[in-house]
Amino acid sequence: MTDLTVKFSDDQAVAFDSVSALLRQAGVDLEDGLLQPPMGEAGVMAVIGKAGSGKTLLLAELYKTLEKAGVEVVSGDYESRKKTGRRSLAILAPTNKAASVLRLRGVPATTIHRILYTPVYDPEYERIAEWLAGNGELPEVDGLTEEALARAAAFYEKNKSIPGALAAAGLRGSDFITGWKRREDPLDIGFVDEASMLDDRQFEDLKEIFPNLVLFGDPAQLAPVNQSGSMVFETLPEPRQLVLHRVHRQEADNPILDLAHALADPALGFDDFERMIEETAKRDERVVWGQRVEVDLMARSPVLVWRNATRIRLINAFRRVHGAPEDALAEGEPLICDGLELPLKHRKKRLDLEARGLIKGAQVVYLGPGRKPGFSRLHVMGAEDPQVSAASIVKIEKPDEEEPFIPYAARMGATFLHGAAVTIHKAQGSQWDTTQVFAPDIYAAARMGRVEAGQPLWKRLAYVAITRAQERLIWVVRNRLSKPTGPLRVDDLKAAPAAALTLEMQEEASLL
Repeated sequence: MTDLTVKFSDDQAVAFDSVSALLRQAGVDLEDGLLQPPMGEAGVMAVIGKAGSGKTLLLAELYKTLEKAGVEVVSGDYESRKKTGRRSLAILAPTNKAASVLRLRGVPATTIHRILYTPVYDPEYERIAEWLAGNGELPEVDGLTEEALARAAAFYEKNKSIPGALAAAGLRGSDFITGWKRREDPLDIGFVDEASMLDDRQFEDLKEIFPNLVLFGDPAQLAPVNQSGSMVFETLPEPRQLVLHRVHRQEADNPILDLAHALADPALGFDDFERMIEETAKRDERVVWGQRVEVDLMARSPVLVWRNATRIRLINAFRRVHGAPEDALAEGEPLICDGLELPLKHRKKRLDLEARGLIKGAQVVYLGPGRKPGFSRLHVMGAEDPQVSAASIVKIEKPDEEEPFIPYAARMGATFLHGAAVTIHKAQGSQWDTTQVFAPDIYAAARMGRVEAGQPLWKRLAYVAITRAQERLIWVVRNRLSKPTGPLRVDDLKAAPAAALTLEMQEEASLL
């Protein structure tokens, strides 16, 4: 095994060697740092383990070793037309939030969508991209000074992002990206984090693109909807499933992970688990036995619930205590993207929106109305270029009412639900520093006695919910809401102006 600067557990070391052997079959020798042209397909392998088993550390170390060996990292934001013949790696996650978690750890991750669909650059600005990537001479471009190009080069040297570098030169995405197209050429090596969220269609898409694919996933999470409780990596032969167990390090003791792993005990009942949480909260401030929902946290970290009715009640309570108007959104209200309502003939517009991070499940903060009726200015949490203005359909659901209240409604565009509370299922792939879990919903699931994939549903719900907490877990046991300590805010978000991502719909334009 390669001499590593970090100390692996035994099963991490075995997994590192197994992935290395898989890549060696494809011509990438990590032991000697030798790269050969593609020489056949290695296929798919999965690294699976519960929270705290070291999947992310292993992924990061494999990436560093591949990069050190000379493998080119494909970011999804620009690819040179000049074929270098080098071996390549793409690191993917299902959502912007999941990708941003990896980026914060120094791993250049992007979304699956940004790999499936690639940007088309204006030819003039493509020359700058080629120069930044080391494939051309310093170009002369009207309107860009040498100082602006120097800023772009300095940014790219540090961040390896072509759009970010061009933004540093004073350009917007709409200046240099003319559209998006479905990827035609296959890539090489793909690492996919949060693979428990993949459905069968996404898995097939990825296998078409990557002849060498490594999935990193948690078998204890909730399976994708309509997957019958199964995850795509469970279909792989047993030798291709590398199982990691929890890394026990006393100095890194984590009470949240202790609670998550306690759920594996088949004899543990809901009441016993709650007593465990209460006792943990008495001795460790990272776990809180909450008597009410903390409303201040809901604007950035939604309350996690199981029942849809609970979600709707909490959202309306959040809006009431903040004095949000009945007929409009207030600046700073959180939203969750629920998909895109666009006809097939506007496929390019759909790609434009999705490429900017407006994909199903994206967490968004409302910044205010756009310049056109039906448009909203939005901050997409976790996106590399987070601020966007887009045609929006915002739905505020009301208790005991079948039809939602719609404060903003373009004829077509991105659809949003309120994001002060979300279902545990939709929270998968996201993490927050502090996470609130609405325990009465978990109790309701326990009383129903439902079982999913051989495990009580309440345990799966509790596991997913509490492992969304990075630093602090609040286990809310009463149906109460605190008062806000101040108004909703947007000043903590990036202050750059929202990019002009418009949806000119030709004959429908006047209806937006």
